[in-house]
Amino acid sequence: MADLKALAETLVNLTVKDVQELAGILKDDYGIEPAAAAVAVAAGPVGGGDAAPAAVEQTEFDVILQSGGANKLNVVKEVKNLLGLGLKEAKDLVDGAPQPLKTGVSKDEAESLKAKLEEAGAQVEIK
Repeated sequence: MADLKALAETLVNLTVKDVQELAGILKDDYGIEPAAAAVAVAAGPVGGGDAAPAAVEQTEFDVILQSGGANKLNVVKEVKNLLGLGLKEAKDLVDGAPQPLKTGVSKDEAESLKAKLEEAGAQVEIK
């Protein structure tokens, strides 16, 4: 139990640089992708006390085009229409996948974009 308390104390006192280095070690050496909550833990408790931190719900999402898929022409057309781009810009965006298409959008908008692009044949991820 004392070892766990010491570990917790060490984690709470990490600097931002230390947290980034720890995240890199966890990812590279152990294959563990640390969640954004790790930064909140490193920042320490807010307001003091032993209260559990409140879960923060994500409100902004990024729509990432992973691949144009087998039907790339339809995906280029859909990207052109959804983002209001010219044909060349849309083609360059699809050819350069993985690429962010839209960042900081609502969950509904992100899911709508994903559905339309996947219907056209693209592989899309929401982060």
